Amino acid sequence: MSNTTGTRSTEEKRNATGPLAGVRVIDMSTVVMGPYAAQIFGDLGADVIRIESPRDSARLGTTHRTPGMTPLHLNVNRNKRSVELNLKDPEQRERALGLIDGADLLITNMRAGALQRLGMDYENLAQRNPALVYAHAQGFRPDSDRAELAAYDETVQAASGMIDMAQRAGDIGTPAVLPSILADKVTALTIAYSTMAALLHQRATGEGQRVEVPMADTLLSFNMIEHLQGNAFEPPLGPTGFPNSLNEGHRARPAKDGLVMIIPYTPQNFRDLFAAAGRPDLAEDPRINGEFIDVRRDGQDLAELIESVTPELTSEEWIEVGTKHSIPVGPVLRLEEATEDPYVREGHLLDVAEHPTEGSYRVVGIPMNFSRTPASIRKHAPQPGQDTAEVLGEFDRSDETQE
Repeated sequence: MSNTTGTRSTEEKRNATGPLAGVRVIDMSTVVMGPYAAQIFGDLGADVIRIESPRDSARLGTTHRTPGMTPLHLNVNRNKRSVELNLKDPEQRERALGLIDGADLLITNMRAGALQRLGMDYENLAQRNPALVYAHAQGFRPDSDRAELAAYDETVQAASGMIDMAQRAGDIGTPAVLPSILADKVTALTIAYSTMAALLHQRATGEGQRVEVPMADTLLSFNMIEHLQGNAFEPPLGPTGFPNSLNEGHRARPAKDGLVMIIPYTPQNFRDLFAAAGRPDLAEDPRINGEFIDVRRDGQDLAELIESVTPELTSEEWIEVGTKHSIPVGPVLRLEEATEDPYVREGHLLDVAEHPTEGSYRVVGIPMNFSRTPASIRKHAPQPGQDTAEVLGEFDRSDETQE
């Protein structure tokens, strides 16, 4: 699959595992979106070379043992080799172009204008490396009038309807940003699966291509799968917004000993819930004895009924009820509790590892399992430019061999 001109180190070859072993990726991105996508490739076995500037924003922050080695960097830049190059310097830029010449995939979130000024736009790189898959992600489509807008997760959430959804679901006065960098991470996942498809095409034909993944487009399509609702029809048959997600009952409820998340969906779920709470009389309510629950019409009233009975049992008792009757039930854990949850520990989702310079730290685990080509964490996140000499040396030796 690779058209690599450089050679990988003996240790890297020996440790390469996963379904993407043999693929070479150049990560020329910043913050979370691009680096997270590239990290997925590294976890799946690809040789990921990160070209970074001395002040990559993922390295900025006050929580660290060594400057630049932040929690964010440790977990989005693992399984990568770091090459520090100043792309504004002609000589160093030429070294970067040499690395890209030997790559299967380039991931970047630089704005199109900056890439063009550096000679790193797709048209120029495709002439040098016709098999290159060029993944470009920025806030808005490069051919739109918003192309040059600085885009961050919060502004993309706003443009995609996400903040409006949060306001409507929570009935809050001031629109709130969801407290997760959702736009960055959803776009990262989209970059990963779309470029893997392009790599399949590359393997079959030898052809590279450009893959554009705008954040706003990605999050809008993500949101509208269920929230388009009545506006799916022309003319509309009803309002936007998925009622099951936006209704008053879509929240945690008080149990006898704290909070519990109980989300009955089917009429039978409601009947079993009320019976378990010792209120079989509520199971006769006509609103839960049809073929489905009309959430838009009855959601508020049913939410109040649920909340009136959940204090009858402890959260653990409600989980037992949910297990017995297939009612969606789960504990409401604080972030700190979630990190210590037995399910998390048993699944090795937050194991403690020893970084060669940072000491003990928690590694976010790989959430998928392959029966034949297991993914792995082979390399801790590097210090800035840690692998510059090694990587450039590999390419220098390769050039000498070709001569």
